[in-house]
Amino acid sequence: MPKPLLALATALLVSLSAHAAFGDESDQDRARRALERGEIRPLDQVLDAARKALPGDVVKVELDEDDGRWTYEIKILTPSGERREVEIDAKSLRVLEID
Repeated sequence: MPKPLLALATALLVSLSAHAAFGDESDQDRARRALERGEIRPLDQVLDAARKALPGDVVKVELDEDDGRWTYEIKILTPSGERREVEIDAKSLRVLEID
């Protein structure tokens, strides 16, 4: 795995596990179970879809679940220096929104 992708994946896991330290159910565990059940796609596939929709450098990734629907919110720094966001369905990889 390329170093930037590994660093990003590590940051995502750390941010997801932060809630667990405060007594909440571990978001990291919920995400892992969702991946195992096929409810979400692996992060590398999601990042590929995001970069195709919005070229640039990924600077932040958030995985959210709302009413059983998982989405990734990915913040990207474009080649022109703009900070933009792409929202992707975590199961189908369909681009839901680009801001």
